[in-house]
Amino acid sequence: MSNTRKSNVYRMTGLAILSAIIIVLQVFTTFVRFGPFSITLALIPIVVGAAMYGVGAGAYLGAVFSAVVIIMCITGGDVGGFMVWSANPFMCIVMCTLKGTMAGLCAGAVYKALKEKNKLLAVIMAALVSPIVNTGIFIIGMLLFFRETLAAWAGGSDLLSYIILGLTGVNFLIELGVNMILSPVVVKIIDAVQKTTH
Repeated sequence: MSNTRKSNVYRMTGLAILSAIIIVLQVFTTFVRFGPFSITLALIPIVVGAAMYGVGAGAYLGAVFSAVVIIMCITGGDVGGFMVWSANPFMCIVMCTLKGTMAGLCAGAVYKALKEKNKLLAVIMAALVSPIVNTGIFIIGMLLFFRETLAAWAGGSDLLSYIILGLTGVNFLIELGVNMILSPVVVKIIDAVQKTTH
């Protein structure tokens, strides 16, 4: 088997394993919530894939994550997501697809830009960017297309305060913390995989 073909097989196998991990993590964490939305731990395998296989792989893994989120919104597995789906199904799909895909794509781009300077810094920054992009697009989408739903959840309180303190605050901090804690582990995974594939 040629080196290129072998490399492609490793890549496809790695992406399939990471996709399965993302699906399992996202389904599991759908039932772990602080406020109306569940936490997202599936960003770690997205960062791993983006770092190991590139920007396109990051976007693909982000899209896998998005597909699971959309399914949970439609089925009511994610209660807050179901309310968003019920308010505007089309924009729910657009928002979920965009936030997940861009979280993976941006993580891959940041890692690629920094990896030659310092691999640990590249992973840390990619792990930081991923939840920021995911949560940022979610907040913008909610403000632009689901303001009435947001106002109902806020129960008359200031929308911006509700978004920061109630809707995304704790979830975002947990996601960010988990990504930061696991960053050194991600570097070790990348090094181990690169040693076995070269």
